[in-house]
Amino acid sequence: MVEVASNTEVKKPSKPKRGWLYRTGKKLRPWLDEQLAKCSLVGNPPVFPAGTFPWTAELENNWEAIRREAFSVLQTEDIPILADISPDHGRLGGDRKWKSFFLYGYGYRVEGNCQKCPETAKLVSKVPGLNSAFFSILTPGARIPRHRGVTKNLITCHLGLLVPKDWERCRMAVHDDMVYWREGKTAVFDDTYFHEVWNETDETRVILLVQFERPMRQPGRAIGRSFMWAVRRSPFVQEARRNFLAWQGAQNRIDGH
Repeated sequence: MVEVASNTEVKKPSKPKRGWLYRTGKKLRPWLDEQLAKCSLVGNPPVFPAGTFPWTAELENNWEAIRREAFSVLQTEDIPILADISPDHGRLGGDRKWKSFFLYGYGYRVEGNCQKCPETAKLVSKVPGLNSAFFSILTPGARIPRHRGVTKNLITCHLGLLVPKDWERCRMAVHDDMVYWREGKTAVFDDTYFHEVWNETDETRVILLVQFERPMRQPGRAIGRSFMWAVRRSPFVQEARRNFLAWQGAQNRIDGH
């Protein structure tokens, strides 16, 4: 059993206002996703077959080193609740048991956290089209309700680091597929399909979550990167950055830095 450090108290973030760009992007998203799916070089399945992305082998080969660094931060760092960093995640009920330790977020490198996890940071930096990378922690009894991601331009990879012994009760439904995590193994899926997560055990589940750009032919590559340029500068991402910096500042003051 891994002990997760308690959370630093910071001011609860407000949900960012939805601007014209967000509303327009939301209306265009079905069309955009259709175009991206047509241009995909890896198809459009909810869950990808093992080995689709060769670079996942390096994560699997080094999973124990990654797990050691994850355990170190879990036991010594104050891991924030994801909804307190990213206000949009607050709409997902029950996710107060979902915590995240970011190394990269929407292309932004979190230097201090990467220094604490140098091997993991080095490994994820090699991922083609890296967008985000973080340790995702689900404490006992956590449930993330049915939801879906923002764009087919991104694909998500999970590397199992700590999986409850009763693994069948800790799972993720993606469209019509059921995903069970395995320590040292990756699972890659498209989070624009509706998915839902449960940890119905009395143990903590820890994974390395990596989001990366979908391999595409033109014009999908240009469409996807233009969309991500706008997302990276959106109130959603910028608010999350400000909240994280505020949390990090509070943590540093507690640590006496």
